[in-house]
Amino acid sequence: MLRIRDLRLPLGYSQEDLVKAAASRLRLAESEIICVSLVKRSVDARKKDDVHFTVTVDAELKNEAKARARLKKEPSVKLTQPYRYDFPAAQKKPFRPVVVGAGPAGLFASWILAKAGCAPILLERGQDVDARTRAVSEFWQTGKLDTESNAQFGEGGAGTFSDGKLATGTKDSRIELVLREFAACGAPEEILYLAKPHIGTDMLKTVIKNMRREICSLGGEVVFGAKFTDFEERNGQIEAVRYEKGAVTHSVSTRAIILAIGHSARDVFEVLHARGIMMAQKAFSAGVRIEHRREDIDRAMYGKFASHPALSAADYSLAVHLPNGRGVYSFCMCPGGRVIAAASEAGGVVTNGMSLFARDDENSNSALLVSVNPEDFPSAHPLAGIEFQRRIERAAFAAGGGDYKAPAICAGDFLAQRPASGFGRVRPSYPIGVTPAMPEVYLPDYIVDSLREGLKHFGKKIKGYDAEDAVITGVESRSSSPVRIMRGENYCAVNLAGLYPCGEGAGYAGGITSAAVDGIKCAEALIHAYFE
Repeated sequence: MLRIRDLRLPLGYSQEDLVKAAASRLRLAESEIICVSLVKRSVDARKKDDVHFTVTVDAELKNEAKARARLKKEPSVKLTQPYRYDFPAAQKKPFRPVVVGAGPAGLFASWILAKAGCAPILLERGQDVDARTRAVSEFWQTGKLDTESNAQFGEGGAGTFSDGKLATGTKDSRIELVLREFAACGAPEEILYLAKPHIGTDMLKTVIKNMRREICSLGGEVVFGAKFTDFEERNGQIEAVRYEKGAVTHSVSTRAIILAIGHSARDVFEVLHARGIMMAQKAFSAGVRIEHRREDIDRAMYGKFASHPALSAADYSLAVHLPNGRGVYSFCMCPGGRVIAAASEAGGVVTNGMSLFARDDENSNSALLVSVNPEDFPSAHPLAGIEFQRRIERAAFAAGGGDYKAPAICAGDFLAQRPASGFGRVRPSYPIGVTPAMPEVYLPDYIVDSLREGLKHFGKKIKGYDAEDAVITGVESRSSSPVRIMRGENYCAVNLAGLYPCGEGAGYAGGITSAAVDGIKCAEALIHAYFE
């Protein structure tokens, strides 16, 4: 099979056009091609009067050897083999491994362990995705927060109430396995070839439930409402995990725990620190969310092609390194989405972005973040980054009025450094409501100053990005974990055998796909260490 890169196709292309383009690049008659399948498709909108698709395809030919010989100097055509993943298998079953956390890292770790025949036990402090959805909806409607089952905690992890974005900078081949499993569990097939795939919160809920059912059908067990409280060890080796369910404390004997707790399980970090698990401060980012009218962003990105039926709501990616040494960048961009309330602790306001699969909401939004380094933290304590987050979340809570409303301001007022005066065409989408407030009230000056400079810069990149009526809502504080749980090359904690820090919360991933890949790696390492 030959892989052909960088084929140019019009927005309204057909399968026949795809075959013609492949035949042209291969310098073959179309009759010599058995089939052509999409591998990757991206939108090229660099020239607003010439928006088109750039695709990569795999072509199966009647005489591949002849074509390869003729095209050996063509850099865009290479021989490829179908992707294959060899699932590990348990040769012995000395105990049941325990996975803590049912986000993407924990789910995929549990799936690999279950496929191997290890009968894992998956503990999740929050509820199943349906009960969790009800709790989140109640919070958004009434301001009543469930601190154990919310937009951060529960089946599917923080990514469930986001956008289901699967784009990643990770180059690991296991990405293919992750995407295929998502598709097998009900995600749209297009995630297998889109350059920036997403599932959407609505579809992701079904995918997650189907993954759970598969894990259980393979011998795994999932326990919801199970809050990790501690572990037992002897001579530097894990012996058991403890958790609370209801008012009852349980202990499960095991020699291996995959700790996929997510970036917001602050009480777990405190337990680990008290037990002497080696952790280190880690840089992260903080800032706000900015939203515009979706039609304005579509027009700015696609020009006259903005309403073309082949194009979904436009996304963007922006970054600048400022003279003050800070980086400012967009993150978790949600085309046709909404800003959500994502608090997990009482007395703090946290925002995030969410899109459904259709991405057809009135606004488009993105985090607008500034780099925060350990030297910005209040102390040298390993968990000082968490204290930094808490301070700005509590300040945002106060600025919003103390009832989980979020502080917000128009970009025009923000750039002019004048008090928040109300809103224009862009209606804030944060569900609990907003209170006009300046970011200076809840963010450090260096973040506020950097946001202003970054916003001015981005206004030169995307027309209207710094428009007067763009809405800025705070605070975005959970972009990633400010802590790294130290582990060795064997994926095990450096000072405790059998403890596998995993995923975004442990400091080794940055999104759904990379967290899932890390979960797979940790499961592979665990199987190699204890089950072979």
